[in-house]
Amino acid sequence: MKVTVDISDPLLREVRKIAARDLTTLRALVEQGLRKIMAERKAARRFRLRKVTFKGRGLVSELRDADWDKIRDLAYEGRGG
Repeated sequence: MKVTVDISDPLLREVRKIAARDLTTLRALVEQGLRKIMAERKAARRFRLRKVTFKGRGLVSELRDADWDKIRDLAYEGRGG
């Protein structure tokens, strides 16, 4: 399939030099670059927060009905917070 792509002149000059040096074509280099980008994007996974529990028991009993202020105070206890 033929596609028209605008490429900056300096980049095109560099790519043509690389193609000549490597005894390949501009088309081959473009296809190689596109394949590389596609592989990288397929390999990159979306972030998923994993489910974390502590033996499935939930919060410790003294924090079960605690408000945010109490939980925060306990988290920073002894840390100068």
